[in-house]
Amino acid sequence: MSPAKPPVVKRATPAYWEEACKHLAKKDRVMKRLIPKFGDVCLESRGDAFTTLARSIVGQQISVKAAQAVWDRFAKLPRKVSPASVLKLKVDDMRAAGLSARKVEYLVDLAIHFDSGAVHVDAWEDMSDEMIIAELVAIRGIGRWTAEMFLIFHLMRPNVLPLDDVGLITGISQSYFSGDPVSRSDAREVAVAWAPFCSVATWYIWRSLDPLPVAY
Repeated sequence: MSPAKPPVVKRATPAYWEEACKHLAKKDRVMKRLIPKFGDVCLESRGDAFTTLARSIVGQQISVKAAQAVWDRFAKLPRKVSPASVLKLKVDDMRAAGLSARKVEYLVDLAIHFDSGAVHVDAWEDMSDEMIIAELVAIRGIGRWTAEMFLIFHLMRPNVLPLDDVGLITGISQSYFSGDPVSRSDAREVAVAWAPFCSVATWYIWRSLDPLPVAY
């Protein structure tokens, strides 16, 4: 009897990536230097809205490495990460995986919204970035940062600038300001040259800090 094959994770990459890289390399000296360092690696979406948002909640206010460790432990609890299966988990088991009491509450509320049909997944494709953000921040534990991670990693919207993201601000500081402190207005000024591909530039700024791509 042959061993069971691991489930295939469907991944998608954005059609605009090559165009975006050419645009950024032409408009921005830092991007011109950064982009060739990472070859053909680019943003990928796993295509599952609930998992993407759940991973974003887990990753709030902790490092990428710590978030991955907690997610790995959490994802082993149900047979499959889905709204219905998360609602069946015991709070103690979720806490033992490394989740705070508040993040447990947030994940349960997220699962309730998906399980009850309160989020309009089928309509997202035709909604603007700001409309989607407004719908998502109505869920407990989802602030603007989490909604923006969703726009980048799940819907792969090309022009998201997550100014609340510590990695983005740190990366801009290091790459554009020689490590000096950077304000939100400084970051916005840098990003003028990135439009309409701020998501792609942000992704490369993240890579400049951590070459290993993150996929939510």
